Amino acid sequence: MKFLQIASGKEFLAASIHYPDSLLPAKEIPVVIICHGFISTRIGIDRLFVQTAHYLASRGMPVVRFDYAGCGESSGEYGDNRLEDLIYQTRSVIDYVKSTESFKNNPIILLGHSLGGAVALLTAAIDTRVDSLILWAPSANPYDDITRIVKTQTKVSNLDRNIDYCGYRLGPHFFQSLSHYHPLQEAKKFPGNVLVVHGGNDEEIPVEYCHLYYQAFQLRKKGNCVKEIIPEANHTFSSLSHRQILLQITSDWLEKELFLIS
Repeated sequence: MKFLQIASGKEFLAASIHYPDSLLPAKEIPVVIICHGFISTRIGIDRLFVQTAHYLASRGMPVVRFDYAGCGESSGEYGDNRLEDLIYQTRSVIDYVKSTESFKNNPIILLGHSLGGAVALLTAAIDTRVDSLILWAPSANPYDDITRIVKTQTKVSNLDRNIDYCGYRLGPHFFQSLSHYHPLQEAKKFPGNVLVVHGGNDEEIPVEYCHLYYQAFQLRKKGNCVKEIIPEANHTFSSLSHRQILLQITSDWLEKELFLIS
C-alpha cells in the first residue's frame, strides 16, 4: 500500500493506493476509486473502505481511497466545499491515476457510498474517463438527504447561516450547492454499466432510492444496471455477514465487468 497526497486546486487530498499481489495484463485491470460520503473519510465507518480495498486487491484489482478536502488527513475545511468542489476533487484523483505509468491506460470504476454515490454519478456524467459505476446506498436527493441528517442531530431552524455539525462548520453555500444537483436526472448521461447496492434497513438513505436509480439507468439506450438489496443491512453494512455479502456482490460484478472490458 502506498500513501500519497494528490493536488486538487489549492488543496491536497490524502490518499492510499492498494496494489494487488498479482497483476493481470495491464490494460485489463480496472482501477477502483472509492468516493466516501458526507463528513466521512477514506477509512470509512467501521473500516468499510479499508476492508473493501484489501478484499478487491486480493482479487487482482488496484484500489484508490482518498479523503475529500476537510476530511480525514486532507487539507482544507469541509464546510468550504460545494458539491461541485467534490466533483472537481474526484476528477483530480482520476487525473492522478491517469498520469501514472502503471495505470494510464486502465479502465476507471468509481465506487461511491452515500453522498459519495451521488458525487460519483455526477462525476461520471461529465467525465468520459469513467467506465463503470458502483453505488452503495447512494443519495438521490443530496439537499433533502443531508439536511434531514443534519437536522435530525442538530437543533437547526434554518440553514441560512453557519452551523456546527459534529465539529464541522457548514455554511449556507454548502447546502445551497446541494440543492442545485439532481443525480437521478443525470443518470441518462452516463453510458457505462452500473451496480447499485442498498441495505434493506438503511435509516439514513431510503432504500427506495435503489429502485429509483435502477429505473433511471434502465431508461438509457446504452449500459446496463444491476441492483441488489441486502435485507436487514444498515447504511454502512456494519455486520460481518452483511459486509461479506456486500463485498462478494461487488467482487462478482467487477469480475464480470473485467471480462466485458477485456
